[in-house]
Amino acid sequence: MTEIHFYHNAPDRLAAACRIAQRACGAGRRLAVRIPDTTLARRFDQLLWTFDQLAFVPHVMADSPLAPETPIVIGHAEAKWPHHDVLLNLGNDLPAEHAAFSMLMEVVGPDDADRAAARERWRSYKSAGFEPIPHDLAKRGSE
Repeated sequence: MTEIHFYHNAPDRLAAACRIAQRACGAGRRLAVRIPDTTLARRFDQLLWTFDQLAFVPHVMADSPLAPETPIVIGHAEAKWPHHDVLLNLGNDLPAEHAAFSMLMEVVGPDDADRAAARERWRSYKSAGFEPIPHDLAKRGSE
């Protein structure tokens, strides 16, 4: 069964996602980053290159020929994921493909619409028999 983690109170969802991606890659995980639109995907791609000057976080878009060999793949809801290890959802909708992954991570920002959508996803996961695990990024201070 898929392990589900909610990282809430992220002041900046994309910055938190960069840190999560960096940690996942460092731990040897393969990460599919589900982003709702092309503009955000490009922004996330650029952030992965610049958020930590001392780190290299290998990533490509899901349609790249290098996707099967690259630890972090960025795509949209209809992407053909080359692996099913970890799904990082940056959309406000429920990813239909979440059960195919061994782990799902949700990043929730501070705005009301983001939080309301996350609560709805939490309820959907619970009603499907999953036990989401909350992580309060405000308490950590580093996200």
